[in-house]
Amino acid sequence: MKAKILIFAILIMAVCTSHSQEHQKNNINKSNKKGEPMTNTKNVTDAEIKQSTEVIPFQFSFSDEEISDMRRRIEATKWPERETVNDESQGIQLDVMQKLAKYWATEYDWRKIEAKLKSLPQYTTTIDGLEIHFIHVRSKHKNALPIIITHGWPGSIIEQMKLIGPLTDPTQFGGKEEDAFDVVIPSMPGYGFSGKPTTPGWDPVKIANAWTELMKRLGYTKFVAQGGDWGAFITELMGKQAPKELLGIHINMPSAVPEEIFMGLQSHTPPPDLTPDESKAFERLAFFFSKGVSYAQQMGNRPQTLYGIADSPIGLAAWFLDHDIKSYQLISRVFNGQTEGLTKDDILDNITLTWLTNTAISSARLYWENKLPFFAPVGVKIPVAVSAFPDELYQAPRSWMERAYSNLIYYNKLDKGGHFAAWEQPQLLSEELRNAFKTLR
Repeated sequence: MKAKILIFAILIMAVCTSHSQEHQKNNINKSNKKGEPMTNTKNVTDAEIKQSTEVIPFQFSFSDEEISDMRRRIEATKWPERETVNDESQGIQLDVMQKLAKYWATEYDWRKIEAKLKSLPQYTTTIDGLEIHFIHVRSKHKNALPIIITHGWPGSIIEQMKLIGPLTDPTQFGGKEEDAFDVVIPSMPGYGFSGKPTTPGWDPVKIANAWTELMKRLGYTKFVAQGGDWGAFITELMGKQAPKELLGIHINMPSAVPEEIFMGLQSHTPPPDLTPDESKAFERLAFFFSKGVSYAQQMGNRPQTLYGIADSPIGLAAWFLDHDIKSYQLISRVFNGQTEGLTKDDILDNITLTWLTNTAISSARLYWENKLPFFAPVGVKIPVAVSAFPDELYQAPRSWMERAYSNLIYYNKLDKGGHFAAWEQPQLLSEELRNAFKTLR
């Protein structure tokens, strides 16, 4: 049995796994280079950058020419014919993409989200030779609990921006002073404004270690962590590493699938006597592994081949939309005029940040770097809180959570929200975090 489980874990790993020092030096020494972040400090050498632990205020700027070039590329898209079916079974539908393209090229205004980003306190610091970018907002309330929140793919810091107000200033969002958090939101290596690794090694384990170092560098002796998608996996690895400063974690895509479920997925036969919640979770996982994981296979095995998403805004947008079926269906409804948790601008803000920072390929490499299977328990012993959203890749049953986490301090099954919960349902997730960490303050 263990041998079979190991084989299936390897298969899952193959499916789901399947700016450098020079960039940083340029950022520091050149205050107005086109398309690059800007910081202001003294001239430094590569060796000094690599060894520095300084936290540096961060600024960025994108020119009108870069925005215009993006629009020209959108308008010059060479479109394929329409899909031959009337659903999404062949991929992202032509009608959705053309509506997205029209809005992106003619109505979307990047400067709106740019202004919001620029209004937030942002910094960079070098960890293990790589420049790490992060937002850091301290609460005005005393005894705020520090929290580091990690985004996923195809995401960025834009996913978590809606959480900042409710968490740092809870009295303005239905909470109490004692609910306040200091919020740290880093850009993962290769994503957004963080550095792009130039050598292998920046896998989720290393990122987890780096996040602990980041929080300690900011002066926090006690903190909690939260994440979804890759962010959940990195947060769980932080929990497994269990640094003394980490009080507990909250996740909304848990690694908690039992061994017999993996075996059932391999044989396409669910184990007997599953509860209704467990049966539903099994069905969703079976769909994901059979029909929903092609993007991870490509990035896990051949990320460098994806030149098209670095060269075409529409290629990038279609690739990003094809993450999971529930998220795509929501986005499709948005571009068909329905009101959802996300707006057209929300969706394009995230894609545009990736386009302007040219991080489509560098972010994809995280799947290649990862050597651990998704969804399998990693052995977290510290306090764990789980929020189970209905449109997640699978809605986590309480029974599986109790088996996976020996110190489960909070579980809640919600009736609204999906994979990108911070982005789509920020008020709900903010309330979840307040409730989840009450006992750890």
